[in-house]
Amino acid sequence: MTTAIGEHGVELEIGGMTCASCAARIEKKLNRMEGVTATVNYATEKAQVAVAEASGVTAADLIATVERTGYTAAVPEPPAAAEPPGEGPDGGPAGADAEPDGALALLRHRLLVSLALSVPVVLMAMVPPLQFTNWQWLSLTLAAPVVAYGAWPFHRAAWTNLRHGAATMDTLISMGTLAALGWSVWALFFGDAGMPGMTHPFELAIIRTDGSSAIYLEAAAGVTTFILAGRYFEARSKRKAGAALRALMELGAKDVAVLRDGREVRVPVAELSVGDRFVVRPGEKIATDGKVVEGSSAVDASMLTGESVPVEVSPGDTVTGATVNAGGRLVVEATRVGADTQLARMARLVADAQNGKAAAQRLADRISAVFVPVVIALAVGTLGYWLATGGGAVAAFTAAVAVLIIACPCALGLATPTALMVGTGRGAQLGILLKGPEVLESTRTVDTIVLDKTGTVTTGVMTLTEVHLAEGVPEAEALRLAGALEHASEHPIARAVATGAAARVGTLPTPEEFTNVPGLGVRGVVDGHTVLVGRAQLLDEWSPALPDGLADAKAAAEAQGRTAVIVGWDGAARAVLVVADAVRPTSAEAVRRLRTLGLTPVLLTGDHRAVAESVAAEVGIDEVIAEVLPEDKVAVVARLQAEGRSVAMVGDGVNDAAALARADLGLAMGTGTDAAIEAGDLTLVRGDLRTAADAIRLARATLGTIRTNLFWAFGYNVAALPLAAAGLLNPMIAGAAMAFSSVFVVGNSLRLRRFRALDGAAARG
Repeated sequence: MTTAIGEHGVELEIGGMTCASCAARIEKKLNRMEGVTATVNYATEKAQVAVAEASGVTAADLIATVERTGYTAAVPEPPAAAEPPGEGPDGGPAGADAEPDGALALLRHRLLVSLALSVPVVLMAMVPPLQFTNWQWLSLTLAAPVVAYGAWPFHRAAWTNLRHGAATMDTLISMGTLAALGWSVWALFFGDAGMPGMTHPFELAIIRTDGSSAIYLEAAAGVTTFILAGRYFEARSKRKAGAALRALMELGAKDVAVLRDGREVRVPVAELSVGDRFVVRPGEKIATDGKVVEGSSAVDASMLTGESVPVEVSPGDTVTGATVNAGGRLVVEATRVGADTQLARMARLVADAQNGKAAAQRLADRISAVFVPVVIALAVGTLGYWLATGGGAVAAFTAAVAVLIIACPCALGLATPTALMVGTGRGAQLGILLKGPEVLESTRTVDTIVLDKTGTVTTGVMTLTEVHLAEGVPEAEALRLAGALEHASEHPIARAVATGAAARVGTLPTPEEFTNVPGLGVRGVVDGHTVLVGRAQLLDEWSPALPDGLADAKAAAEAQGRTAVIVGWDGAARAVLVVADAVRPTSAEAVRRLRTLGLTPVLLTGDHRAVAESVAAEVGIDEVIAEVLPEDKVAVVARLQAEGRSVAMVGDGVNDAAALARADLGLAMGTGTDAAIEAGDLTLVRGDLRTAADAIRLARATLGTIRTNLFWAFGYNVAALPLAAAGLLNPMIAGAAMAFSSVFVVGNSLRLRRFRALDGAAARG
């Protein structure tokens, strides 16, 4: 394989990593290569590698280096060659971002088998009345498969680490469980532990023991099961690593009606070429970037641009793939296809933002990076010391095994997953979804929160907000006539007028005549009146000018970036209806709550500055950044970060996905698109911006709980290790202490169930 490396470097898919220290080791090895700069992301299981042109390093060289380190690496297939979603070569999910279902199912099977076998082993060891004659042999029968089958991933990883001179949490788990099982087998077959009637008294005294009558099967089985549980929940969250990209690419149209020899031929979008002309009917997605050659319509581009008002297009105007034709029939000439489209470029932005985001080092792995080698050295030193001082082989091995048993990271393994499970469970009750432990540390440091306007601060739906009337005109009459006519139109602004009118006056009459005037509005006959609804130009033919009051209302609305709809009948303009993307009623309160958390709010939008400033003033935001494209949103977040700010981002649209991934903390509105939700670190299910403050509070509380758990678990090991090394720690005391540390960790995590949202109505239970 001699794959060339492009000007932007190469991306590698890395396999076999089990913790953040694995990523660090691969990164270190790659960076030792001449002319290579690499970043390895454990969360996404990818490496971004830049190579100096003069170095001559190829992708094959990079892959060989990773493989020599003990892991797998591959260059991902280009999008055009990749299998469609759900049709991978093995029949499983396509794309390296999706963890094969089989791997997760196998991990779940290991966990369930280990759990079923471990529970009776632990109960028999810890509850003396359950210790019937020869109970120890049943314990061995049950515990041996747990250590052999359940802990196999740890043994395999430990062997790989050993071959490359490294040690991780897997090394300690493997050594501890194998030592516990091995010593128990020796005690059963060659010591006194296998004698009928043998019991394990539950004693709290710390006494010197030769260990020949002690078995540690409950420690071996229990540690394996607890750590498997943590790995399983971690693997479940990592399965969604690439879902943002898949959601982006699936947003586009799947097929298109191409004009061939004057006829419409339905073909897959992938077969489109630059210069092809295709038809887009009302309600259909535009297949690719292009230029309108026939027809006029309103195009809803809010998913990509953040523009809340549908854009009117006519021949000569450009349109973007994945936007929706909300009005008439269009014929579009393709100008960009495949990887060159704006949608594909946005997908690359999300990928770059995700890979460039430093993966948070898991606290347990940080501790184990130093702790594991120290424990192994201490166990070997203990063995040597006891042998050298004449303590005897049995006592020496007992003390060494006690060091490994007491150091087995049961509480360390539980610290993060238990707090995360309770925190995420409570969050789900409050409409908050936490993606995983990687995001929690960011919530502690963020000081700036960037709020997308459309769909986040506002409803994202065009709404009738104001009605201005000429003198002597009843509001009900204006709304009834305008609503009746607009009800027959498919235009988004027309729907806003019709919906608002129906809500205020009730049932609307049916027009006797109806005509759509492309780009201007509609006209028809309602209850014997000739009615026109639309732009001012539509009424110019028979109404010389708007009355002063209506003209002022129109000018004021347009100055704020809102849409003014003129209504006239029987030869005169009689009303101005103002349509806008309405501000959510809870947004102002949400901004106040975010400020109390020490966050500076910034309004970021692709909409017009006048619209943005009007919304910002209404909700109490001082800093506004408007009229930005999706690429600019990412740049704005990066600029704020370059200024030394730690940035949180709240958004809901595809146009926000890359910025959500780039931000230190991404909060996606659950009422938004799949792409935004998957790119975010937290999801606000209820679509209420006030939940953003609760999400940050909950995440901070969960992080605090994890830190407390880790401090206790690590402190317990530090305190107990000297006793074990001195031969003063009864193995049963070690088991009991380990169980107590686990109970403490779980109990501390359960306190998160009492977390309450600031909005009392939202808190349940």
